[in-house]
Amino acid sequence: MELKKNEIYTAQITDYTTEGSGVCKINGIAVFVPSTAVGDTVSVKIVKSAKNYAYGRAEEIISPSNQRKEPDCAVFGKCGGCTFRHIDYSAELEFKQKRVVDTMTRIGGVDSGLIEKIIGAKSCNFYRNKAQLPVTADKNGKICVGFFAPRSHRVVPLDECHLQSKAFAPAIKIFLEWANSINIKPYDEQTHTGILRHLYLRYAEKTDELMVCIIANANELRHEKQLVQLLVDNVPNLKTVVLNTNTDKTNVIVGKKCRTLYGDGYITDELCGLKFRISPLSFYQVNRTQAERLYGIAAEYADLKSDETLIDMYCGTGTIGLTMAHNAKKLIGVEIIPQAIEDAKKNAKFNGIENAEFICADASSAAEALSKRKIKPDCIVLDPPRKGCDSKLISTISSMSPSRVVYVSCDPATLARDIKIFSEYGYNAEKITPVDLFPRTVHVECVVLLTKVHN
Repeated sequence: MELKKNEIYTAQITDYTTEGSGVCKINGIAVFVPSTAVGDTVSVKIVKSAKNYAYGRAEEIISPSNQRKEPDCAVFGKCGGCTFRHIDYSAELEFKQKRVVDTMTRIGGVDSGLIEKIIGAKSCNFYRNKAQLPVTADKNGKICVGFFAPRSHRVVPLDECHLQSKAFAPAIKIFLEWANSINIKPYDEQTHTGILRHLYLRYAEKTDELMVCIIANANELRHEKQLVQLLVDNVPNLKTVVLNTNTDKTNVIVGKKCRTLYGDGYITDELCGLKFRISPLSFYQVNRTQAERLYGIAAEYADLKSDETLIDMYCGTGTIGLTMAHNAKKLIGVEIIPQAIEDAKKNAKFNGIENAEFICADASSAAEALSKRKIKPDCIVLDPPRKGCDSKLISTISSMSPSRVVYVSCDPATLARDIKIFSEYGYNAEKITPVDLFPRTVHVECVVLLTKVHN
């Protein structure tokens, strides 16, 4: 029987969805309730009902779970940044471990015994070295920044975020003071009017260098020199200021055109003993400390020898491949974004790595071209986007017959699907290690070693 909208029931939360909402059963129907914890007894108001499931809102926590903790953020539940500020970190890691195990066994057909214990983060707060803050105006017309509410483009203003680096605060303060002093308008995506779209900040943790990038619906800003001077005078670790132009009617945040207003247009950080230049368009892991641990596992799984060739698919700015290059005879990186390839080449030169080649092409085309060149990789590293690999790429990789494939994934479901396809080509999962790069969110990374079991 379908549950009635606005009816209130009492139920116990027994599980989590992959999106982190609590799950309870009411009259045999699964009800999804955000911001609840396994073990909570709650008063649930039905807000949407379908035949076999419903969505609810917790009206009251009647009996709290022993996993529950008091959220340490005033906008938790309103802002879409965090999912798990209301439970202990140990419970969050348990959820992520279970999610990986369930997905790998159910979709990927993997033996659960091959899945290692998740590597938790040493710190759950202030770990993000990148912030893209939408600019808006409050009800009084004052310009502010914040984060989008869940499943919406409504901006929730906030002064501090427990995920973002504390290094961002001085620059945010100066930017807002400047914007309000000159009466510049925030961008309105409905009317495509206004100037300021996002304040984009990046921080190099190891070198203490800060980048400020303003994303604007314009090629220049009024009083931009004043903004630069204010930042220079008040932000001691400021390295560069960049204006990024995005005049398209799009949800894509960063435009293709950048103009440097101050500094070199990039910051430099250190990762796994190498230095990397980071520009507004560069990919760089947002949690540097956990990224080093992730890349360390990937290098261990790759187990490269001095006479072996490594192909790094979806190489971005070269981070994973370059951190392994010293163990291999040859590194070939593949990436479809031209700017990323240029950054990868610069990063190789910057670190004195001479055995690296980078190709600008989509992964499938590049794999076919390398196969025609008779290049026989011993190991291929894959770090695809959330959608995973297409079947054509997996087929081409398999035809190149590497003895090892190291797959780094940010989505357990697409990873499990691809592991299943790889197994059809004679590649079996040997080890899987989940790594928590994004504490307090539902996201979890995995590193998988696939080995060729027959010719």
